[in-house]
Amino acid sequence: MDENGAGDDRDADPRGSAVDPLADEDLYRVLGPDGAPVPDATVPDLSDERFHEIYRDLVVTRRFDERAVSLQRQGRIGTYAPCAGQEGSAVGSTYALADRDLISYQYREHGAVVARDLLAEYLPYWMGHESGTEAIADGNVFPLNIGIAAHLPHAVGAAWAFDYRDEDRVVAVHFGDGATSEGDFHEAMNFAGVFDAPALFCCHNNGWAISVPETRQSATDTFAQKATAYGFDGVRVDGMDPLASYAVTRAAAERARGGGGRSGSDGGGRSGSDGGGGPGSEGDTGDDGDTPRPTLIEFVEYRFGAHTTADDPTAYRDSGDVEPWRALDPVDRMEAFLRETGRIDDEGVAAIREEADAIVADAIEFAESVEPDPADMFDHAYADLPPEIRRQRDDLLAAIDEHGEASFRREE
Repeated sequence: MDENGAGDDRDADPRGSAVDPLADEDLYRVLGPDGAPVPDATVPDLSDERFHEIYRDLVVTRRFDERAVSLQRQGRIGTYAPCAGQEGSAVGSTYALADRDLISYQYREHGAVVARDLLAEYLPYWMGHESGTEAIADGNVFPLNIGIAAHLPHAVGAAWAFDYRDEDRVVAVHFGDGATSEGDFHEAMNFAGVFDAPALFCCHNNGWAISVPETRQSATDTFAQKATAYGFDGVRVDGMDPLASYAVTRAAAERARGGGGRSGSDGGGRSGSDGGGGPGSEGDTGDDGDTPRPTLIEFVEYRFGAHTTADDPTAYRDSGDVEPWRALDPVDRMEAFLRETGRIDDEGVAAIREEADAIVADAIEFAESVEPDPADMFDHAYADLPPEIRRQRDDLLAAIDEHGEASFRREE
């Protein structure tokens, strides 16, 4: 796989001998780099079918990522944010939620969309069609946000509304470590802490805020500890460990629902859940367990490729710095876990890879079948179009009528 996330290294040995870059970090883990449970780890109590589904969605997300980078290079989609290396946190955390729970999406958590079975409907967004964001909204995923941290207050507002209406729903809001430098982050955290909003703040610390390293982003030792200032708990987790991401998010969701039990949760992912425990937070706010409480989850991970396909990571980081993190590849670790526990074999892995290829191919075929309507460019920006914009729309549509759509299409 190259710096931009392209390539296909799915046949590589998932259990390399590289040094573990998180070995000295104080964070929650279930799987070690070799895919074996770490000492004293509690493996989530999930069925074999559920473990297979998590692995499948990791593979689908990785395959989608590879194809999306290739599509962008071919000019078939716009600028894209690769997610290679971060699939474990997106997929694992989504499976820990109930289908009715809301996900407020940044722009790199494609695994959350895959886990909600929305890939085909979602891909048109990257080809310029707003129908893609409308489709994921129907699956309880807020349309992705490009403005850094701007979506956090909205996510907390939705969580507060769920609590106010006595709805058994939580909101998981995803953002990068760079978002913690924005005022919206602090305002959202403060509001959630004061009003007990059932919100899960999912901070993806992937080492870089575009080209700014985490050491230049914050003077705190961790991002999780920022929660203390707002009166609730923060927890750090190996975000490249899908099962740890699941467990920590599951525990945080239970606290957000009021602390005790699962409130009839129907699970996350594609079709409900069969339970599974998770760790508590690292902090202790003294809550009585009956009041919904937010949590800040710091997923410690690394993006293998570029910030976006418009970025050149070799300009600010040494490619050699990436290699140690490949030993923690979330897809490889999950596969190794399934193999070592007798839950999958070569035939099963091959079948899942074949299924993933088909899912992604079908999604691309569907997305490219969407016919654009030029009038859509003018819809929804204003409740009432200003006269100048109305004139531009009318002139464009009249020109299309006169000369035909073919005159306005780019030659491939």
